[in-house]
Amino acid sequence: MVRDPELLARLQRRDPETLASVVDDHARRLYRAARGMGLEPAEAEDVVQDVFLTFLTSLDRFEGRSDVSTFLFGILHHKVQEWRRDASRPVGSLESTLESHFQEDGRWIRPPVAPDRAAASREAGLAVRQCLDGLPALQREVFHLRQVEQLPASEVGDLVGESGNHVGVLLHRARLRLRDCLDRKGWGPA
Repeated sequence: MVRDPELLARLQRRDPETLASVVDDHARRLYRAARGMGLEPAEAEDVVQDVFLTFLTSLDRFEGRSDVSTFLFGILHHKVQEWRRDASRPVGSLESTLESHFQEDGRWIRPPVAPDRAAASREAGLAVRQCLDGLPALQREVFHLRQVEQLPASEVGDLVGESGNHVGVLLHRARLRLRDCLDRKGWGPA
């Protein structure tokens, strides 16, 4: 909860320093959550920008009954659902992909990782991503919000429209499915 009425007042006045602080405090977590919910990096960035734009335009309705992060994650939840409903997602061009890896003078922005290390990491990441993608959307979202973002079950329940107990059931089922999927892919315990 926003226990500081002055903070709520600064938010509703759209105080630039307070708004910048909200963005600084929450942008990374929102981006990670969007990625965890299945969005590609560029899509996740766009959705997070939409979250902050919606937050800014809906501050008059924010009464401080929930924490700012809960309010932002609620907006994120709705934005990701909108994205999922949008069947026509643009695909990036090869040229823009290449440009994102090199500086103007042709040097790497971030040098590539050693091939053997990259291959092992890619294989493990692919296995996890495939298993996560195989989860029903609600289970995947609950898994990410609980495990990665470490939000309390009650907040996750509010965000996804389920009871806290049902969030626990969804998380348990997601874990079982992930474990089974990773076992079938050869990534289970030895």
